[in-house]
Amino acid sequence: MINYKPLFETMSKKGISSYALFKMGFSKATYHSILKGNSISTNTIDQLCRLLKCSVSEIIEYTDD
Repeated sequence: MINYKPLFETMSKKGISSYALFKMGFSKATYHSILKGNSISTNTIDQLCRLLKCSVSEIIEYTDD
């Protein structure tokens, strides 16, 4: 199962709030979709990596169910 726990840890570590992410151009709808655990595209992962200046592993992780 893919989860987004690393994303929220990365945002916290870098001091970036959801509001700041929206101001950088990230979609509120996509952010709320992530909060619900819905899947996201590789383009969205790419955008998050670019905005947060981080690697994919700092956005998503795989855990065995």
